Amino acid sequence: MKKYISIFLLVLFLFSCSTVPITGRKQISLVTTDQVLPASLARYSKELKEIPLSRDAKKTAMVKNIGNNLAAAVDKFLRENGKSAEADVYQWEFNLFEKNEENAWCLPGGKVAVYTGLLPICKNEDGLAAVMGHEIAHAFAHHGEERMSEAMLAQIGGIAVAVGTSNDKNAQIYNIAYGLGSSLGMLAFSRTHETEADKLGMVFMIMAGYDPEEAVHVWERMAARGKASPPAILATHPSDQQRVNALKVFLPQAKEYARKYM
Repeated sequence: MKKYISIFLLVLFLFSCSTVPITGRKQISLVTTDQVLPASLARYSKELKEIPLSRDAKKTAMVKNIGNNLAAAVDKFLRENGKSAEADVYQWEFNLFEKNEENAWCLPGGKVAVYTGLLPICKNEDGLAAVMGHEIAHAFAHHGEERMSEAMLAQIGGIAVAVGTSNDKNAQIYNIAYGLGSSLGMLAFSRTHETEADKLGMVFMIMAGYDPEEAVHVWERMAARGKASPPAILATHPSDQQRVNALKVFLPQAKEYARKYM
């Protein structure tokens, strides 16, 4: 039984791999954007009902303008790389929500929200473009779909461990160990996604005409707040300083890559 489960998992892994453009990272793709789009749109509608939109016309226009510029950069990249069908899936929409929280997000399919509490950290249009580019990059790289795929694979693996150790006296230990390892693995994937979105977002903001240096400054301002963070192995995100360092290293490469599409 264990042999057949292992073979099944291997075949599933090999035939469900795709590659993230620009970074070249291999990812698991058991779930498509079309499959998650209905849930994504439903969540967005729920947010619109529960959180008021900002009444600041100037700041709202800034969010929408930056969002449209970044979306145009993503669209150009996709179409020039033979991915017009994927470009057509996005239903871009950008809104500024009146919420005193340092947060922004982008759902699969292109619905983007920025909370007013984040604007002081962004400080200017380039800073906001860095943050919005990062969020848009999550959708571009299909990180939401990948997280769902990883969860499905982990669940299948858990079943495999349970079945394979059902007659073993140490079965409980094996299952606990698998659960812990799986949880830590998901956290590591989350940190990978954040780092990748930082890099992709930097490329898109350059393509859209914004200053990529400000992406570094945003995370420097984040780090300056001095907020406590969990141990690296338990964190969902890299530390602010890790992000600053990684973006500084990636900056020349981002400029070179973006230049091809400008």
